Amino acid sequence: MLTGLLVGTTDIVAAYINQYARTGKFADKMLQYIAGGALGLENSMQGGFWVGALGLLFHYFIAFSFTLLFFLVYPRLKFLRFNPYIVGLLYGVFASCFMSFVVLPLSRLPQGAFVLQRAVVGWTILGVVLGVPVALSAKWFYNKR
Repeated sequence: MLTGLLVGTTDIVAAYINQYARTGKFADKMLQYIAGGALGLENSMQGGFWVGALGLLFHYFIAFSFTLLFFLVYPRLKFLRFNPYIVGLLYGVFASCFMSFVVLPLSRLPQGAFVLQRAVVGWTILGVVLGVPVALSAKWFYNKR
C-alpha cells in the first residue's frame, strides 16, 4: 500500500514537472484532464475542485493497480528477480504502453498521435518513478518473507 502511495505521488509530481519542462507553464488543470477519461474532456475541464479530486482518485487507483499487479506476478515469474533496476525500467515501459494502447483508447479522452521521442521520455519517467520503486519494494517484501 505504501509503495502504491509512493509511486502515485512521484508519478503525478513527475507529470507536472514534465509538462512544465515541455511548455513552460504549470498544468493547473491536469487532474481535471485525468477525470476527463470518465467524464469527457469538455465536461471535466469546466469542473472545479471535486472534478480534480476525482482525477486524483483515478490517478492513484491506476498507480495502486500497477503496483498490485507487479506484487501479484513477482513470486510467479522468476525473471522479475533478475535486476530490480532493469526490470523496473521495463515495467515502466509496460505500464506506459498499457495506458497508451489499452486504457486511454477505452477512455473518453481524445487520442493523440504516437510520437516516439515523447514516448521514450514517458517510458523513462514511468520506469524511474513507478517501475524501479515497485521492483525494489517487491524484492524487499518477498525476500523478507
